[in-house]
Amino acid sequence: MSTPEARGVDGAPEQARPAEPSLAKASGSMAVATLVSRITGFFWKVMLAWVVGTDVVSDSFTIANTLPNIIFELLLGGVLASIVVPLLVRSQDDPDGGAEYTNRLLTTGLVGLAAGTVLAVAAAPLFTGLYVDGSTGQASPALVTAFAYLLLPEILFYGLFALLSAMLQARHVFGPTAWAPVVNNLVIIATLGTYALLPGEIGLDPVAMGDPKLLTLGIGVTLGIVVQSVMLLPALRRIGFRFRWTWGVDARLKEFGGLALWILGYVAISQVGMVITQRVLTAAADGGATIYANAWLLFQLPYGVIGVSLLTAILPRMSKAAANGDTPKLVDDLSTGARLSAVMLVPISAVLTVSGSAIGVALFNAGETSFAAAQRLGLALAFSAFGLLPYALVMLQLRVFYAMKDARTPTLIMVVMTVVKVPLLYMTAAVVKPDQVVIGVMLVNSLTFVVGAVLGQMWLWVRLGNLHSKRVVKVIAKSVLAGVAGVLAGWLVTKVVLPGGVADRLSAVVALLVQGLVAGVVAFGVLALLRVPELTPATSRITRLVRRG
Repeated sequence: MSTPEARGVDGAPEQARPAEPSLAKASGSMAVATLVSRITGFFWKVMLAWVVGTDVVSDSFTIANTLPNIIFELLLGGVLASIVVPLLVRSQDDPDGGAEYTNRLLTTGLVGLAAGTVLAVAAAPLFTGLYVDGSTGQASPALVTAFAYLLLPEILFYGLFALLSAMLQARHVFGPTAWAPVVNNLVIIATLGTYALLPGEIGLDPVAMGDPKLLTLGIGVTLGIVVQSVMLLPALRRIGFRFRWTWGVDARLKEFGGLALWILGYVAISQVGMVITQRVLTAAADGGATIYANAWLLFQLPYGVIGVSLLTAILPRMSKAAANGDTPKLVDDLSTGARLSAVMLVPISAVLTVSGSAIGVALFNAGETSFAAAQRLGLALAFSAFGLLPYALVMLQLRVFYAMKDARTPTLIMVVMTVVKVPLLYMTAAVVKPDQVVIGVMLVNSLTFVVGAVLGQMWLWVRLGNLHSKRVVKVIAKSVLAGVAGVLAGWLVTKVVLPGGVADRLSAVVALLVQGLVAGVVAFGVLALLRVPELTPATSRITRLVRRG
């Protein structure tokens, strides 16, 4: 007998529907793919610094390269992340297995993205004026605009990738969406290799759209996003999807319209802080935007690899508990996520704090990137590392609110965070030396995450009651104590091994190895001595992921 569960996405009967994978297996394979993706993504950012440097060209490219991400998020990104996958899952109960709804969603999404992309490309000079203060000369408005013309078409393919990923995830297919970004990174690495082989430099006076190096960098990076999207098509065919243009707006999309507007408001408000950040950086010193982008990438790396994999098993349970109205279970999962994040991320914060300068020089002091620029990057990372746990807590709290179908509160929290952040950014620009502004900006970011985490915890306490806060604070306090011990141990050992400090790339590599090893071992060792119970499940989970990989 034919049932909705026995049909493909196009409504036709499937030969055999793959069994739903276990959560442990799915999260393990995703963690490995995420690790490879983060490593290759990090490598091309480092390679960009080696090949292009940290000057006007790199700043101009970095700013232009953020525009597609920002506009995509404003158009559809936040909505997809929070709404579309649940809608697709529910549509599978339709008589046709959700085929009509899926095609209608994809049709509407593609049309909206195509229109938004065309408008964005046409408005490229306006976006440049928004993010770059032309009076400073630290990023070339003409070059930013030229890169924007080549990079803004990515908006369509970012959206296509997100829509196709949502369709696969709704069918419990996770592998292709996790590995496709790796292929994107490899395309960009090949692009940068080609760029390095081309003779000459990108001209700044005047900027020519026909410049071979400009075209190579812009088109090659966009091609990576195109390939990333195309990588999902074979997987969609395997689950029986056949696209048909289907026009009209489904009633279920209208039902979530208010929720979508709040999420778009969240993204829009967050971009206010991003605009001010970029303007402060480009007005300060050459390379500020590029240094910030690389420092931010390093800051997010531990959460992206460890935090996400640790919380993968917890977040679906929170959504189910919220849907069932099981507040005690929801609170228990929130508490568990916060405590696991603390024991894993605080020691890593200690390593980043004590070895930030060495990380910057060891990884980035090559090619066109000077020792001073690489050291600034490392110091920016070191001064902001304390914000890693607050950042993870904010991300966790947002998931709890969205699980409760509350998109209004996260938006209001983002308003408060932005109100705190913007004056601090301007104050940083006014009182800090131009070549140190990027360090101050990263510090402001972390302070803002602390504000967001505290505010989110208070708001959840009002909504849910007892959050097991004493237990969470106790674990965080022990983790901070262990982190401080790791920082001190790493610093003392470095004074013995390298009394002259980090003076070149070789000494930076030595310092990184010594500081990272000592700080990490001491921090986790103190947690073990303090008998923090969360250390065992956290480390055992990481061990299982490594073995499974």
